[in-house]
Amino acid sequence: MTDFSSKPTLTGDNVVLRPVTEEDAAVFAEILTDPEVLTLTGTPEDAPPLSPAYLRSWYGSRGDHPDRLDLALVDRTSGEVVGELVLNEWDEPNRSCNFRTLIGPRGRGRGLGTEAIRLLLAHAFEHLHLNRVSLGVFAFNPRAIRVYEKVGFVQEGVEREALLHRGRWIDSLSMSVLAREWAVHRGHPETAHGPGLTGIHTP
Repeated sequence: MTDFSSKPTLTGDNVVLRPVTEEDAAVFAEILTDPEVLTLTGTPEDAPPLSPAYLRSWYGSRGDHPDRLDLALVDRTSGEVVGELVLNEWDEPNRSCNFRTLIGPRGRGRGLGTEAIRLLLAHAFEHLHLNRVSLGVFAFNPRAIRVYEKVGFVQEGVEREALLHRGRWIDSLSMSVLAREWAVHRGHPETAHGPGLTGIHTP
């Protein structure tokens, strides 16, 4: 099993994924104060903003970790960083990891996230030889859920009332995509047919 020591640059038609650096801290400081980002990530309303020093240290040290991959999402048209994609929580014996993404206002609504996730999943399954990539998404984020389904993630469970948000309990959906599913659809399940590609997966 290959670890995450190699930090690749992945290039698509409209996006580039490249390793995050300390210089990205200012961009992420802005993204992490966006009201929509704060809401959809379940960040408490009274949470203090992360300090510039902390963000510089965080993004500057991501390349030192062989058990995770943190990539900046770059819009090829403008050249600006508009978000990040991360593979973390690596379970080496079971060849699985968690996925999360963060996209700021300038990266939304143009398909950049969809293309970027497909690029990263291709790397995960075809180069890192993972068997499973999973994620959690709050039920009040239907846009993200649609994107995840579009690239091949399958809902497999619900964590009921996982988040208390403005007086309401919000469920968290568990989703995953498997290597054998990726081999069939390559991130385009709407054009592929095979077992385990829709609905809740059962053995």
